[in-house]
Amino acid sequence: MRVLLLKEPREGDSGPDPYVKELASYGHTAKLIPVLSFKLMSLNTLLDKLFQPDKYGGLIFTSPRAVEAVNMCLKVEERKQEWNSHVKDKWNAKSIYVVGKTTASLVQHLGLVPLGEDTGTADVLSQFIFDRQNASTLPLFFPCGSIKREVLPTALRENGVLLETLTVYETAPHPDLENNLTDYFTEQGVPASIAFFSPSGFKFCFETVRRLSSEQLNQIKFSAIGPTTAEAMMAEGLSVSCCAEKPTAEHLAAGIVKALE
Repeated sequence: MRVLLLKEPREGDSGPDPYVKELASYGHTAKLIPVLSFKLMSLNTLLDKLFQPDKYGGLIFTSPRAVEAVNMCLKVEERKQEWNSHVKDKWNAKSIYVVGKTTASLVQHLGLVPLGEDTGTADVLSQFIFDRQNASTLPLFFPCGSIKREVLPTALRENGVLLETLTVYETAPHPDLENNLTDYFTEQGVPASIAFFSPSGFKFCFETVRRLSSEQLNQIKFSAIGPTTAEAMMAEGLSVSCCAEKPTAEHLAAGIVKALE
């Protein structure tokens, strides 16, 4: 069966996207259409903060794009050498919190040791941080996106964990989103299942999906990468056939396959 994955391509090395590959192992044909575009910002401020680890109790990364912003800051060879020689070790003496395996892998490429990659959601990560973070007068530093949810910052502050945020990227719809969706539905027809990977991704493309699906909308098995995305979908009155137990290709594919049985 045909499955439409509304997500960005995986970061880094080439080869099939793990979600496409996992669904193929079950005999399903998956197509990936990028939904979001990103614009990095505040990089000079981010650079300054990255090179002042003594001012913070640790780092938090909840998206690959925030790690990309750090990578951009380290493009200058002298800065990269300084980072590798001693700055990253100062950060590693603290706690580097992450959500998700993709973000964790990118953080490792920075030479940092991630914690919490299996937490999956901001709610679970916040509890993970409470359990590990000793009372400190130093804030955690959280580079984030322009439309981040307030779950994590609110939970941390309510539990006495100091936090300093910096918006390092803006999120917008991918410029080719509507054309790519139209081409897919025209050439392939209505898919058996559609998976959404973020509340913002759902928000940016659902009306187009609804229009293109027309009276066949209710025949589609809609899937979510996690509970936050599922909540956004249900808020629009959409029936969610599967929500991945963890935000991985294996868990989402297993849920989609079960929903399509």
